[in-house]
Amino acid sequence: MLNAAAPSDFTGDKLFQSFMQDVRDIEKRDEDLTSDKQIERLTKPGAKYLNLNPYEVLQVQPTATEDQIKKKFRQLSILIHPDKNPDKKELAERAFEAVNEANRALKDPEQVKKAKLLLEEAAAMLDMKLKEKRKEAKKLNPNAVVPEDNSPEAYFRLQRAITAKLFADNEIRKHELVDRQQQEKKRERETELEEEDNTKRQKQMEKQWDEGRNNRVTDWRSFQKNNEKKKKKNKQKFFKPPSLKPESKKP
Repeated sequence: MLNAAAPSDFTGDKLFQSFMQDVRDIEKRDEDLTSDKQIERLTKPGAKYLNLNPYEVLQVQPTATEDQIKKKFRQLSILIHPDKNPDKKELAERAFEAVNEANRALKDPEQVKKAKLLLEEAAAMLDMKLKEKRKEAKKLNPNAVVPEDNSPEAYFRLQRAITAKLFADNEIRKHELVDRQQQEKKRERETELEEEDNTKRQKQMEKQWDEGRNNRVTDWRSFQKNNEKKKKKNKQKFFKPPSLKPESKKP
């Protein structure tokens, strides 16, 4: 989808009109509504990055109305439906999923907001990049013109590259955030399981201690009883009768 403003160096009504006609020609070519063209567009190498932009997938402007989005979604869905493209069913399924995902995204206000913010950021980055390129070119030649100022093709290639990178970076950050959250949940769950295991072991030890109390009491009483028996036995064993006094002889 080609949805950028004309380069700032394009001045003059005729020049601007010429540029915009070139833009419309490119858009018409890119939006060729044939099954083969659309399936190829949505599944070619690198398409997964472009497909992160729902407006790019459905080939509608960010200012498109709900009805316009619905109409374009129906058109594309019919064209690329796997049942209508049995000779390339696998590719058609991938393309169909990309279109469905884009349509779901544009029904979600939060995703629409994020997509438009990324497009605004891409436009700002494109403008800054072109200013840098013009500045560098003019250092070599005051009359130099960068390719993007003469060629709508070059302009939109740069725009698409910048936009795709921003959407890709955003997707990477989103996955990294999800991974961090999952890792954090995993660590929390491991801590919970460890605490549960420690609590379980503690309760088991307390239970075993309580269950063994009667045995310990019985053993202690038995020990004391045996000890008393030993003491009595020892007393009997080592008992010495009193010594007798020798009888005194009568005179």
